Amino acid sequence: MSGPHLLVVAKAPVAGRVKTRLGTDIGMDAAADIAAAALLDTLEACTSYAGPSRCHLSLDGDLAAAVRADELVRAATGWTIRPQRGDDFGTRLAQAHADLATGPVLQVGMDTPQLTPGLLAEVAAGLAEHEAVLGPAADGGWWVLALRDPRHASALTDVPMSTATTGADTRAALAALGLSVGAGPELRDVDTVTDADAVAAGAPDGRFAAAWSARSERPAGTAVLR
Repeated sequence: MSGPHLLVVAKAPVAGRVKTRLGTDIGMDAAADIAAAALLDTLEACTSYAGPSRCHLSLDGDLAAAVRADELVRAATGWTIRPQRGDDFGTRLAQAHADLATGPVLQVGMDTPQLTPGLLAEVAAGLAEHEAVLGPAADGGWWVLALRDPRHASALTDVPMSTATTGADTRAALAALGLSVGAGPELRDVDTVTDADAVAAGAPDGRFAAAWSARSERPAGTAVLR
């Protein structure tokens, strides 16, 4: 099996459009800055693991309009960037996989900045024994989906997303296609202040941790300046 392609499905970090749940506690500008840092860490881990020519970004929005736009554009140099398509998130995920045409593929989002090349390699290794590998998230969802054949992501179109059973429902949908589904390591998504504290403490050297630490040192309501 050849080396996998990496697929990141993300929103451009624009205030009021990303991390809105976190933004209700820390402000939408600060939440967008945190999201940009998380995406930068994710892009770096994927590039380090696979090289930019095998990396793909399925994007909702425009990086040029995002917080830390110049850094994000540089980090995605050499990547293939395509707009997301579809009326709901499951469809957009399936379409993003379909755009790759050939497998294998590892797909992640932008909510796990603690991602490392080593974790990606661990998930990819699971495809030697399984046709799919699903890495669970602590909130009941999932943070990574690896597929030998990206066409099997069509199973995602009928899975309710962002629920406490999304991980189990996704596994069941893949199994219903007759796929053998392996388990990847569990990670914690960043959705709340508690999540951000835990992830930053566990990955203290990344851009996310630096941005989170800087946020905590600013008075509440202070805008992020760039």
